[in-house]
Amino acid sequence: MTTSYGPILIVEDVPNVLELLEVTLRFKGYSVITAHNGAEALEVIAKTRPVLIVTDILMPKMDGYAFVQKLRINPETRSIPVVFLSATYVTPEDKQFALSLGAARFMEKPIDTEDFLLTVAELVTQQPFTQPQPLDMEKFYNGYRTRLEDKLRHKNSQIARAERLLPTLPPDQKPAFEALLQQSMRDRDEIQAELYDIYNTIEALKK
Repeated sequence: MTTSYGPILIVEDVPNVLELLEVTLRFKGYSVITAHNGAEALEVIAKTRPVLIVTDILMPKMDGYAFVQKLRINPETRSIPVVFLSATYVTPEDKQFALSLGAARFMEKPIDTEDFLLTVAELVTQQPFTQPQPLDMEKFYNGYRTRLEDKLRHKNSQIARAERLLPTLPPDQKPAFEALLQQSMRDRDEIQAELYDIYNTIEALKK
């Protein structure tokens, strides 16, 4: 299968997920470009305009929500369709906020490959994509803050549960749960850093 469409940009910080998505799309004949976070993705887009963007939400440096808001406030990139992927931001409120940013689709991880490929095919053939109106910056930051605060509470709960559980586990089970705990702590730290920036930005907007 070959296509005449432009490249699809995948934005994902987890290497094995990025590789899986890239291989899946290339196998179906799509041209693919990649980035590991929102900031890197903006640099890629400045050089090569994708026909579609598939992005994770929870990423370091610039997460998916902030990345897509930047796309939407720029008239040059506003019309690029976006598919959000997430294993963390999956509540109805998370999805509604994603759609309010102008996402074309929201898909939960782990990805159903057939559903993913159907979604991609629908969006790359849907021309032109209806340009969404960008969220007002104050609404964006307040909605973003709420989503992050919810995620931080959830991560802190996960960490507390794992820390209580670890001492009770047999030695052969501990490494897997220690790895889970470390990943949860990294996620928590990323969310806290994002929240710190958001609080400062909201205060600046009020002045």
